[in-house]
Amino acid sequence: MFQPKTPSRHRTRSDVGSKTPKTPLTPSVLSGLNNISLGGSPTKKRTGKTQHAKSSSSSGPFDTTNPFIQPFPSSRSRSRSRPASPVKFATGAIPISEDLKGQAGGGLIRKGGVELSRLDVVSRDYIPPKPEIKRSRSTPAANRDTRDRFITSRDTENDVAATLEQMHLNPKSASPGHTARLVAATGVPLNRRILGYHEPPPAASSDTSLAQQREFAKPLYARPGTLPTSTGASTNKSRKIPTQPERVLDAPGMVDDFYLNLISWSCQNTVAVALEASTYIWHADTGSVTPIGEAPEGTYVSSVDFSKDGTFLGIGLGQGDVELWDVETGQKLRTMSGHQAQVATLSWNQHILTSGCGDGSIWHHDVRVQRHKVMELLGHNGEVCGLKWRSDGELLASGGNDNVVNIWDGRLGDVGEGARGSAKWTKRNHTAAVKGLAWCPWQLNLLASGGGTNDATINVWNSTTGARLHTQKTPSQITSILWALHKKEILTTHGYPTNSIMLHAYPSMDRVAEIRDAHDSRILFSCIGPAGDLICTAASDENLKFWRIWDVVGEGGGKKRKENEERRVNSTSSGQLSIR
Repeated sequence: MFQPKTPSRHRTRSDVGSKTPKTPLTPSVLSGLNNISLGGSPTKKRTGKTQHAKSSSSSGPFDTTNPFIQPFPSSRSRSRSRPASPVKFATGAIPISEDLKGQAGGGLIRKGGVELSRLDVVSRDYIPPKPEIKRSRSTPAANRDTRDRFITSRDTENDVAATLEQMHLNPKSASPGHTARLVAATGVPLNRRILGYHEPPPAASSDTSLAQQREFAKPLYARPGTLPTSTGASTNKSRKIPTQPERVLDAPGMVDDFYLNLISWSCQNTVAVALEASTYIWHADTGSVTPIGEAPEGTYVSSVDFSKDGTFLGIGLGQGDVELWDVETGQKLRTMSGHQAQVATLSWNQHILTSGCGDGSIWHHDVRVQRHKVMELLGHNGEVCGLKWRSDGELLASGGNDNVVNIWDGRLGDVGEGARGSAKWTKRNHTAAVKGLAWCPWQLNLLASGGGTNDATINVWNSTTGARLHTQKTPSQITSILWALHKKEILTTHGYPTNSIMLHAYPSMDRVAEIRDAHDSRILFSCIGPAGDLICTAASDENLKFWRIWDVVGEGGGKKRKENEERRVNSTSSGQLSIR
């Protein structure tokens, strides 16, 4: 009897022993055979000759050696096996003939003249489309497209930059030896991000002193916003000032000390400048420079101030002495000793020269008598760095490093070496050293004061009532204050970080104009000219600069105007000269 051929991978050991060649069947044959049902299986007759192996010839009508043709299982075996396939089987039995066996061996079965191998096979299940859900505009979409809107074909599974987890050193993806060599070469710990943030900063210290120091130094680096103009000046439409100085004098050796007062402008149009141990007088009319004297060895000049008539010059020294010089002859008239620290500020009232000392004391020196000390004023716990007599000589204002402003009454009956005075008003509103002080020339009861770095505030006081009338915050420390002689304006000079000259309207205290970075470093001192149109500023960049801030009013016409023009040209001609 003819036996169909089966593939070698499905053969049993007995089939291998018989070495009967078999031909593999295609998957279409399987599909066709599943739709064919065979009849009941008769009782098999087994002999001793055929029990040593699976024989291809059986006594029944079924060929049990073909693995693709299975008889109907019995009721007992069906109950034990898995459920029957839902495919409907044919009820009629088909006898296996030699022709059918040949077709099965050849891989093709014909039924009714139709090739079963050409049956259509559905490779994918049919999935009906989801119905579109109508939603309102306020209802968010349930399923949004999460693909890249620019690269729609991005493969997120194989994309290296899709997740940061793929940047880790994964020991499962490489050999342990190679991973260990990578860790040793790169210095990156295992299973740690290659691109990651640094270690967190250490915790802040519990010491509050460092935080307080930062608060104190904040104004030094908290520079205000940029100005609208590129020239470093800010002006409004109604008020414009030049942004460049009319004259610059080189002043080598200018001491960089906030508490000192090293320039003064007299009514005779001469400027006194102290440079270390030397003092010079610059004549604005001619532009000539005259040395006035030298400080004793081992000390320096700490303050200068002209008398009201410009005839005498008071010079304070770092060791505590006060010298009196004749400006015209250049001779020293006398030396008044007694202070135990540097004399940082001087102020004249007729024949009384008042000095402020570093120990907080204020002395009145009568330059006409031998015993020069006629009164001592005690009202400061720190160094006195600001001192101004009012023009009528009735009141004296003082400011110190203890953040205090004192107003003293100068009309005292009894004077003497041991006399003591008390302040009429004491103001503690400033939060930094008060160096800038100025009395208003056109309203005598107004006093302006300015604080240092930690304060940077302008306060205007009423000396009659002691009330504070106005206050204005500025962007940096105030080193000096000047009132305009012919306008209701206040000028202030500033240190770090703006190094500027600011002009404020009074009483609104609005900023009228500003010259930013007027010097390369902080402006330390300033004074106003006798005509009231020019100011002189000195800074630690060792330069003296003359600025025309106001116009001279009431010049008249003809000859007087011509003289003023000539005087102005001589005193403010362009160029840079040296004091020394």
